[in-house]
Amino acid sequence: MGDASSSSSTFSYLAVFYNYPLISALVSFAIAQTIKFLTTWYKENRWDPKLLVGSGGMPSSHSSTVTALATAIGFCEGFDSSLFATAAILACIVMYDAFGVRLHAGKQAEVLNQIVYELPAEHPLAETRPLRELLGHTPPQVFAGGVLGFIIATIGQIIVRTVSNV
Repeated sequence: MGDASSSSSTFSYLAVFYNYPLISALVSFAIAQTIKFLTTWYKENRWDPKLLVGSGGMPSSHSSTVTALATAIGFCEGFDSSLFATAAILACIVMYDAFGVRLHAGKQAEVLNQIVYELPAEHPLAETRPLRELLGHTPPQVFAGGVLGFIIATIGQIIVRTVSNV
């Protein structure tokens, strides 16, 4: 009983702010989404706040997030650890899904939306809300997201090492 109370006294909710893999993943996600938001503003001269949380576009925030997480875990636990292997395999699955299944689902949504658009006004489906078309990513978008995630995790590792050496 004494062991349980002593270990619970060292627990801190603030520890999450020192979780380098988690922070790397979240920062990478935020940067990828911000890039999409600013790119749309620059190219189309419009603000679209949905891009801060939406999927699709350049770079892939899904790829960026999982790559940053796996890379940071590799730096923390070792690239030969089973935890890194698990994170890397899950990252590959997410990235494959982004440019495979979700990309094709988006293309199907485009076709279905076009079909519904061409229906006569009296058709029961004519008033159907359009399906989301921007679901997946092209391979370059996935690659760019992966590179971004790797860079963010690496910069995070440099910061962690610099701070711990001070």
